[in-house]
Amino acid sequence: MTFSFAAKASILMLFVGSTLYVHLRGKAQLPLLRQFVNHSALFAPYNALMYLFSGVPSKPYLDRTKFPEMDVLKDNWQVIREEAMHLFDEGYIRAAEKDNDAGFGSFFKKGWKRFYLKWYDTALPSAVLLCPKTVELVNSIPNVKGAMFALLPGDSHLNPHRDPFAGSLRYHLGLSTPNSDDCRIYVDGQAYAWRDGEDVMFDETYVHWVKNQTETTRVILFCDVERPLRSRLMTRINRWVSRVLGHATAPQNTDDERVGGINQAYAYSKRFSNGMSSSVKQFKRRHPKAYRVMRPVLAVIVLTLLGYWLFG
Repeated sequence: MTFSFAAKASILMLFVGSTLYVHLRGKAQLPLLRQFVNHSALFAPYNALMYLFSGVPSKPYLDRTKFPEMDVLKDNWQVIREEAMHLFDEGYIRAAEKDNDAGFGSFFKKGWKRFYLKWYDTALPSAVLLCPKTVELVNSIPNVKGAMFALLPGDSHLNPHRDPFAGSLRYHLGLSTPNSDDCRIYVDGQAYAWRDGEDVMFDETYVHWVKNQTETTRVILFCDVERPLRSRLMTRINRWVSRVLGHATAPQNTDDERVGGINQAYAYSKRFSNGMSSSVKQFKRRHPKAYRVMRPVLAVIVLTLLGYWLFG
């Protein structure tokens, strides 16, 4: 079946318009061309629907008291901390050893590490075995779709980025933190400093970044919480999309746990790119200016191909 010119134009306008909307939403922005080749652009039309039907305000930080079901985590933060620190001491909170974690692959270069508790409705067997109390607490909250322990070492940072999927919101609970304003997250430019036993809810589709300018490692509980929507139909659609994406991005803590197709493809691409890494590094050293403009050039190529598909 061939698309008419009007159909092609409508699809292109939908993609460009929704990507621009995502880009302009908030004060902090990624470079425009980078936004068009960023993975969040793929979900821009869907995310626009999520914002349209959202049952929470469109702002970076959300009122945590509007999510009373999360109280059970905050009330039991010391129980959760005890299990998290045991995992930390035993070395279970770590980077993906097989480069098979597409969602957070770039974070590992900064020393960021994680241990998954559940991923979109399914608790990982290793988590059930190693931290049963935390898994039980997390599983008692139906709208918590994903959860993990997340670690960031001292004197480290995460660069500005926006998460691609607006069907969820992000929850952080401080477990073992520097308890300092020098260890903080910026969401749309607004800072929040983690403290032990304190929590925060924010919209991770705003541009955000992290700085730990202390010498102390930060360990938190990190959850994806289903976004409340004002439409039962959209809620059902969002839950279905979440299940599909969760299945495709299933992660692992240990080698015997299942890995989703997207993560498998990411691991393959990493092996391929690692084979070319020495050449890329040499190119970067010899031609730093050319390397910096490669992403915008790729954006232009993508837009050119879209234009060719539309008008060709």
